Amino acid sequence: MNKKLSIILLSYYSGNRLESVHSNIDALLKKNHIPYELIIIDDGSKDDSFTIALKLEKKHQNVFAYQLSKNQTSNYAVFAGLSLAKGGCATAIPDDEQQPYETLVEMYKLWDGGQKVIIPNRKSREDGFLSDLLSNSYYSFMNKFSEIQFPKGGADLFFIDSEIVDIINEFIHPKNTAVVPEILRLGFDPYFLPYVRPKSKHKSRWTFNKKFKLFLDTFISSSAFPIKLITLLGVFFSFISVVLILFYIYIALIGNKEFWGIPVPGWTSIILFITFFSGLILFSLGIISEYIWRIHEEVKNRPGYIIKKK
Repeated sequence: MNKKLSIILLSYYSGNRLESVHSNIDALLKKNHIPYELIIIDDGSKDDSFTIALKLEKKHQNVFAYQLSKNQTSNYAVFAGLSLAKGGCATAIPDDEQQPYETLVEMYKLWDGGQKVIIPNRKSREDGFLSDLLSNSYYSFMNKFSEIQFPKGGADLFFIDSEIVDIINEFIHPKNTAVVPEILRLGFDPYFLPYVRPKSKHKSRWTFNKKFKLFLDTFISSSAFPIKLITLLGVFFSFISVVLILFYIYIALIGNKEFWGIPVPGWTSIILFITFFSGLILFSLGIISEYIWRIHEEVKNRPGYIIKKK
């Protein structure tokens, strides 16, 4: 049985941290007699991060360094790392050391005991009020309106058996999605391992734009709720329209021309209806366009990432 652990290290402008990260991981895993390979995926850094990663590769036989052709965000870097993993199990860790390394040992032991999918979930975090609020809102929204059910506190990392790695590499296209939602969708009775996420010592490069794109990608790829919402809105406003038409027919033929003492001019209602339903139609088209755009991206079959040759 392949007991090797494939660790995908997500590197982006992390030249000053790579050596210490490798040293800490190496000491911990050797102490616990866990064979491993470290796959460093540089996400298009413009500093010396990849140069330092190559130096580590030359110095250590179990370290492998790769660089994406441009900055793709960490989700694509994870997919790239999984395509290169050769271990019996695999995980991904960020370069900011917010994932406690001790959890690697815990998850490895759980995997060795038969668990195929382990999801480390944050039972607490200290990223600042706004960041915590946005993160908690995202996971609550996903749990309520999509087919994905995240654990309490959310999760963006994983520890999976090579069987799941093979499924992801063969069947999951990396465009406009993320690894953890795809893993949760597969099933395999995931084991949730709670941990305390320490406050980051480094400034986050996970910008609001990247977070918002992740939200759109993961939500739209995991939920039909927006499409169903359009249908419900259509049914609701069609019903309202029928009621109002009958009401105005009643006023014109039988009722008082003044409603509650106020004259009812015809052009006012027409303008209001046109304005409202024009906005509703544009809103509905925008939602449909988001789905169509993602279908368009899929059928073009372009790669989600490109690993540069050394």
